[in-house]
Amino acid sequence: MSSTVQYRVQISKGNERVSGPDGADLVITVPIKVANDVDFDPTVAFMRGQLKAVGSTGALFEELSSGEAVATIKELVESES
Repeated sequence: MSSTVQYRVQISKGNERVSGPDGADLVITVPIKVANDVDFDPTVAFMRGQLKAVGSTGALFEELSSGEAVATIKELVESES
């Protein structure tokens, strides 16, 4: 069974860039200041408490190890929406 994932990059309070469905099984949130760092690693950000996740820890680790998290967060950081 595959989990649904929603990524959120926080620009400012009440202003987020979002990728993924509402009501996702896993919601990953990271501030743009953290995600914009040239050495950004979502696993390190999670361990530092900078990247927050709500949902299954197993699904989170799957996203982090697959490279999907870094790719999607990078897309959100670079988008102008």
